[in-house]
Amino acid sequence: MAGIVVGIDGSQHSERALDWALREAALRRAPLTVLSVHPVIRGFRGHAGPYPQDAGLVEDTRLAAQEATDKALARLGGTRPGSVTVTAVNGIPAEALLTAAADAEMIVVGSRGAGGFERLAMGSVGDQVARHAHCPVVIIPKA
Repeated sequence: MAGIVVGIDGSQHSERALDWALREAALRRAPLTVLSVHPVIRGFRGHAGPYPQDAGLVEDTRLAAQEATDKALARLGGTRPGSVTVTAVNGIPAEALLTAAADAEMIVVGSRGAGGFERLAMGSVGDQVARHAHCPVVIIPKA
């Protein structure tokens, strides 16, 4: 996906990342892909795999991402990106973001996600994406 890829998970941090990515895509006149990931569960042998009911959950994830994107576009006003695509996948969040951004100009994520370790300065997804991305990564800090 060329352009900018932003990962969102419903957290306040990802909302800020989405707002920033929309403004940046508008300034650059770049397409924006909003990606939300329904996480798969790793089995006890370490392998991750989807379950049959995940298809419906991925669609719920996409609908929530679309709603968040619509709200962010309403807040944006003024100049907007040329195109905004909202998608959801089933997978491991950092891996899904890196795959989606294989030919992207930039990846944007919040510094913290929906995980529970608030004392950490940066979440595991942001850390993994920053370490393994093949393009610039923007990590939006807490307000």
